[in-house]
Amino acid sequence: MLQVNKPSSEINRDYASVEGSPAQTLTSYLDIIRRQFPTMVAIVSACVILALLYLFTAAPQFTSTASMVIDTRKVQLFQQQSVLGDIAVDSATVETQVEILKSENISLAVIRDLHLIEDPEFTGAGGGVLGAVIDFVGNLFSDGHAPSEFELTCKALERFEKNRTIKRLGLTYVMEIGFTSYDPQKAAKIANAIADAYIVDQLEAKYQATRRASVWLQDRIKELRTQASAAQKAVVDFKIANNIVDSGGRLMNEQQLAEVNSQLVLAHASTAEAKARLDRINDILKQEIPDASVADALKNDTIVKLRGQYVDMASKELIWSMKYGSDHLAAVNLRRQMAEIKKNIIDELKRIQESYKSDYDIAITREEAIKSSLANVVSELQLTNQAQVQLRELESNAQSYQAMYDNFLQRYMESVQQQSFPITEARVISAATSPLKKSYPKTLIILAGVLMGGVMLSFGVAMAREFTDKVFRTTSQVEEQLEANCIAILPALDGAAAGLTSKFTKPKSDPQANLLRYVVDNPLSRFAEAVRSLKVAVDLNSIVRENRVLAVTSTLPNEGKSTLSTNLAQLMAHSGARVILVDADLRNPSLSRALRPDAKVGLVDLIAQKVQLEEAISVDPQTGLAVLPAGTTSKLLHTNEILASKAMHAVISLLRARYDYVVLDMPPMAPVVDVRVTSPFVDSYVFVVEWGKTKTDVVRHNLRNAPEIQDKLLGVVLNKADTKALARYESYHGRYYYQKYYARYGYVE
Repeated sequence: MLQVNKPSSEINRDYASVEGSPAQTLTSYLDIIRRQFPTMVAIVSACVILALLYLFTAAPQFTSTASMVIDTRKVQLFQQQSVLGDIAVDSATVETQVEILKSENISLAVIRDLHLIEDPEFTGAGGGVLGAVIDFVGNLFSDGHAPSEFELTCKALERFEKNRTIKRLGLTYVMEIGFTSYDPQKAAKIANAIADAYIVDQLEAKYQATRRASVWLQDRIKELRTQASAAQKAVVDFKIANNIVDSGGRLMNEQQLAEVNSQLVLAHASTAEAKARLDRINDILKQEIPDASVADALKNDTIVKLRGQYVDMASKELIWSMKYGSDHLAAVNLRRQMAEIKKNIIDELKRIQESYKSDYDIAITREEAIKSSLANVVSELQLTNQAQVQLRELESNAQSYQAMYDNFLQRYMESVQQQSFPITEARVISAATSPLKKSYPKTLIILAGVLMGGVMLSFGVAMAREFTDKVFRTTSQVEEQLEANCIAILPALDGAAAGLTSKFTKPKSDPQANLLRYVVDNPLSRFAEAVRSLKVAVDLNSIVRENRVLAVTSTLPNEGKSTLSTNLAQLMAHSGARVILVDADLRNPSLSRALRPDAKVGLVDLIAQKVQLEEAISVDPQTGLAVLPAGTTSKLLHTNEILASKAMHAVISLLRARYDYVVLDMPPMAPVVDVRVTSPFVDSYVFVVEWGKTKTDVVRHNLRNAPEIQDKLLGVVLNKADTKALARYESYHGRYYYQKYYARYGYVE
């Protein structure tokens, strides 16, 4: 509590060097928590109480979940038979199905099927006490008009979509359908109804799409049938017009060409064979005696017979010639007969020659005829090939129309079958059941969340209070903001404390009088010890300069300057010093009204030299304190001129000569300027600031505008401090330290 000089010690310098360190920052936050701890506890407690109130009043809600899967195997089978050509199932498709489940079409179908517009849970204010209160307030402000079915449906739809949850499980094909309701059976029923409505919607969509496709296919089939028939008729007409006849998959002209070509090859071979025989017989006829090895002669019976006779006769003629001579008649006859036979053989060969020549001529004629026929067939085939180009185009068109007709006819039959047996790729793999435990409110989660939120909110409020708390609460704030010593912190004295007495005195009837004599009546109190620290500061400061005339002032009224000045004077006087207390607040002499309410003369009269000093003062018989009241001040207009006058200087000089200490109770600085004119005769000023109330900027402004007072400022006294709250700002000033350590020396609170 005692500080004489401005902070310049090694401890303070070390403190300033670590002030910006992370540890100091953490310490500052802990200090904020300690200072605002009651507020934080109150906020957290209020949040917890509200959470408990909500938990006790909120109606429990139950969530039931159904699982649905898109069967990819069924989709693949369906795609093989589908008329519509469904796309493969991928991630985007599953997300699309999730959005379909969230659509209003599915929701309205469930609302319609389960008659949810008649359920108060969907069209009322909700369950629980809170819902009942909202419903009651809504009825008070309603116009009495019954809502229409459309309004009920919209309200039910809004509540339905709020309580419904649709999500995909990871990257799987499984979709989870959940619904929250106050009734567990109703939650399960609605969740299953959503799945059923989705499946029915998918079946209906596929049925409608298949039905529309069937109608379109039927019209398309009629058109394709007409086009296919026209194309086939064009092919037939073109064949008739161009004499194109098919036989076994080939054109008739092509078959004729092959046959004539084969006949030409055979005819050419026959001609060559006939010519070879004719040439051979001609060679034989050129011989004198025909060769017996001629194949054709051997095949002729006549020649064979004649040849045999010729050989026999030649044999006999040889025998006869050798036996009887060549001139023998028998031999001559034999030779004559042999010549006859030879002539017959030659005649027969010539006849064969003529036959071979005739065959050769016939073969040549036949070959020429076949060549002519072949030329005609080739000419006709060339014309047919030219027509084949256009024929193939006509046949291609006819085949295309026929293939399209067959394809569409097949799809039409499939669509007719699908209408009678629709299929969907989605199926329920886990139906929703009635939940056994409530899903909301979750007691532990809500309490943990509220507790965390309350702590964060309380910390935010604490920080806000700290940043907006522009008042003095600690000695460090005084030193930083005012660059002055904080001499003492005086605890607040309420009415109860004012009535306390020590063992040396009797209780006073006037509480105000007790406050002004508190250091005398309670010498071992904390308040008295703080005033003693102020007296010690005055005495220590006297070593540097004379410090006998003390002026006690403040920024604003009611900050306790009169109480401090009186108790300081009482303490000095009670210790044996000659002390006079002067009420220099000529605008509002509250000290005079409290101590000398019946005084007729005082400081004003003494300055005016109307009375002597002994006539104006009064002395406390217990402490010996002399009190100089203000006197009659009701008609004074320029009190600052009075305090700045030479007469006032003379009065102070007189008092300085007769007393050890002169304590001046000055007016506050903010309302009036009287304090500033007293600097020439005042040795030191004691500045009183009300703890936790006076704004820092107000004090700083007044002291900055009064440098003459700031130069003689002994220090600042924080008055009316709440010792309980002060312990959260500076623990060594708190009640705990006082009761734990100071009480050992006989001090009482």
